[in-house]
Parts: sequence; C-alpha cells; structure tokens
Amino acid sequence: MAEAKLGLRSGRLATQSFVNISLIFWAALVILPMIWLVYSSFKTDQEIFFQPWAPPQALKWDNFERAWVTVHVGQYFINSMRVVIPSLVLTLALSSMTAYILARFQFPGNRALFYMFMAGMLFPIFMALVPLFFLAKDLQLLNTFLGLTLVYTAYSLPFTIFFLTGFFKTLPSELHEAALIDGANEYQVFFRVMLPLAQPGLVTMAIFNFLGMWNQYILPLVLMTERENYVLPQGLSFMLHQQYYKSDWSALFAALTIIMVPTLVVYIIFQNQIQKGVTVGALKG
Repeated sequence: MAEAKLGLRSGRLATQSFVNISLIFWAALVILPMIWLVYSSFKTDQEIFFQPWAPPQALKWDNFERAWVTVHVGQYFINSMRVVIPSLVLTLALSSMTAYILARFQFPGNRALFYMFMAGMLFPIFMALVPLFFLAKDLQLLNTFLGLTLVYTAYSLPFTIFFLTGFFKTLPSELHEAALIDGANEYQVFFRVMLPLAQPGLVTMAIFNFLGMWNQYILPLVLMTERENYVLPQGLSFMLHQQYYKSDWSALFAALTIIMVPTLVVYIIFQNQIQKGVTVGALKG
C-alpha cells in the first residue's frame, strides 16, 4: 500500500513538473519576442540588422515620433479608437439587455430567439464578405466609421449574448423579487440591481471584444478601401508592404510597439476581472 501511494505521488509530481515546464516554455515563447520587439524599437536601423540581440546603445525616442507622424500610426490609432469604442459600448448595451430578457423571462419564442443568436456564431465570416460589401455600398456606409462600427457590433453580439445569458442565469432571483416588492419597476431592477451584479461578466466580455475588435483585419480590409480610413491592422499591413521600398525599420518597430501596447495594458489591468468572470460563469453555469 505504501509503495502504491509513493508511486502515485511520484506520478503526480512528474505530471505537475511536466505541466510547469510546458507553461514556462510557452510563456517564454510569448514574452521573449515581445521584449525583443520593445527594445528593438529604441535602436537604429544599423543596430537592428547587425546587433539584433544586443540592447540599444542609446534610446532613440525619435523612432516613435516618426512612427506616429511619418508612418501615420497616429492616424490609424485614432481611426481604431473611433471604431472600437463605440462598437464596444453598443455591443455591451444591446447584448446585456438582450441576454437579461432571454435569461430572466419566459415567453413564446424565447429559445428560438436564443438559438437564432447562437446560429450567428456558426456562420463563417468569409461567406458574408461579398454581400456585406455590397450592402454597405448600397446603404452608403462604405468607407465610413459608422458602417464599420455597426458591422463590428453585429459580429460581436452572438457570443456576447451567449455568455451574458448564462451569466444572468447565475444571479440570485431573490434580489429581483425583493426589488419588485420594494416598488422598483423592471427597468430599475435591471439598471440598479442586475447590471451591477453582472459587472464581472460585462468586464470579461468588454476585454474579449476589445481585443477582437482592436485586432480585426478582414472586416476593415473589405469595408475600408481608402488609406485615410485605415484602422491599425490595415495600417500595419500597409506599413509592412511599404518597407519593401523604404528602409525605416526602426520606425516600423516603434509602430509595432505602439500597436501592441494598448492590448497589453488593457489585459494587465483587467486580468483579475477576466479570470473572475470566466471562473464564475464556468462554476455556476
């Protein structure tokens, strides 16, 4: 019996060690290239090519200035913010109200409406690109931030509604009933009671949607054909193509750093809320 327990303990220790080593290796694969990218953005072109692994001899802050102005990263950054922020607000507002109704109220067609939203998660986006282009053109929404905002919102709604519906189901119904007894109407119950309780789920969906919208490439590639309207992923692609004819690689590395920073900052700040939201939904769902 003692030998069996010792063997079982050794097996668990070996498995845990293997998992830890694998995670450390994976973390190194993710983190080291980002560190190399950041300190390379402070180098000159000669240092990037001839001393790729050495730290910069002097911090070249003007690389970021050229990237922001000359390479037009500033314009692409502002364009992305003009699309992502309204899309995020609209997505969370519509999906939270829809998910609350689907989760807390029973009415004919409830399940059919829920599965209709779920069907949107299964529809390949590539099959919608051509009709989406002509629809935006007919509605005069092509090359407009409003058109891209509406498309981002529609693209993000199915999964957000799916997640928040399960999250609202985990909230205690006693609070809903107590608020109604105290004289609150359904609107007050939603905005003053249920919505604050759903904050972990909302924050989780806000981060996931922000990352997805910020890095979205295929939709703006189809709907934004004029360079002054490019968002960051499009601008990055354009910059990479331009490097075949130009040699300002230090500005390109600085531009890549500028593009990477917002997603890292958002995730670092809200990582605890993301883990809490996903864990609560998984445990109670």
